[in-house]
Amino acid sequence: MNMSLLRLFTTKTVFRPTAISTRAFSLSSSLFHGKAGISRGDGPYTVHFITPEGETIDVKATEGDTMLDLAQRYDIDLECACEGSLACSTCHVICEEEYYDKMEEPSDEENDMLDLAFGLTDTSRLGCQVEMCQELDGITVRIPSATRNLRVDGSKPTHH
Repeated sequence: MNMSLLRLFTTKTVFRPTAISTRAFSLSSSLFHGKAGISRGDGPYTVHFITPEGETIDVKATEGDTMLDLAQRYDIDLECACEGSLACSTCHVICEEEYYDKMEEPSDEENDMLDLAFGLTDTSRLGCQVEMCQELDGITVRIPSATRNLRVDGSKPTHH
């Protein structure tokens, strides 16, 4: 079937696909904040959040939940401009010293982001990097009164 280019572009042939593909766009699973199947009130551990207004909110947590996961699960106002990818400091929380000493040391990447955080303290951490475990049961984390959000559109991601 040799056609000249002129004939190819001047012929009034309608394209009709022979088969319609039903293949999914992606074969990888969707990623959501938190864990599938975990709902409010689930978990053996307790975390106490103190909001910028001074309100204490007690939540239940499971092994491996981050402070960001818990804030989103319980609709606590903790920003996350980078959606937990360690690319900002908006999920900055201030931990109690006794619990801070039980945590693993922050990574260099986390320390770099913490340098940008508003109201940095000696016990500051990023909420997306603090994972719950038995040693942290009963931890109190304070949410600072402000953040440094470098996003220009002012939007605030929500829980998926």
